[in-house]
Amino acid sequence: MDNGHRYRELIKSDLFRYYGKCDLITFIRGYLRNRTFRFLCAFRLCNSKGIMKVICEILWKLSMTKKVIQLPKSTKIGKGLYIGHGGPIVINSSAVIGDNCNLSQFTTIGSNEGHAAMIGDNTYIGPNVCIVENVRVGSNVTIGAGSVVTKDIPDNATAVGNYAKVINYRNPGRYIKNKWE
Repeated sequence: MDNGHRYRELIKSDLFRYYGKCDLITFIRGYLRNRTFRFLCAFRLCNSKGIMKVICEILWKLSMTKKVIQLPKSTKIGKGLYIGHGGPIVINSSAVIGDNCNLSQFTTIGSNEGHAAMIGDNTYIGPNVCIVENVRVGSNVTIGAGSVVTKDIPDNATAVGNYAKVINYRNPGRYIKNKWE
């Protein structure tokens, strides 16, 4: 897959997560009306090459959203990222986020020691969640609002609390809508 096609695919996957479709009209409307989606377009293009890289740098400089979404351009993020409510979000550059993940407002994925979390696919991170240091959050996980995650969370789990504990394995990832396959 060439570089340009890869970034178009990432943008399409993000668009699908927001609107459930990825046609040109939806893209134009989403880009003009949704500053978070506009930010994600710039973010996705930042690791491209050639003219797309130049376009990214212009879009990145113009983006006011980067003040409320601190997402370094080098962060590794899979397909279909959804940021609810436009932030604020703080993510360490060493974090790795899988496909079809939801980040709610006031999410922090941080590290003081240089290795932030690895987040699996189809993971919902609720509002006001802090994920601290080098933990692994599995796939199909739901993390409830206000949780502080300092230990690994296995696949298919729902975890809540300060400090987050697994409370069940029923219906994990149920808040992930419009999954990009």
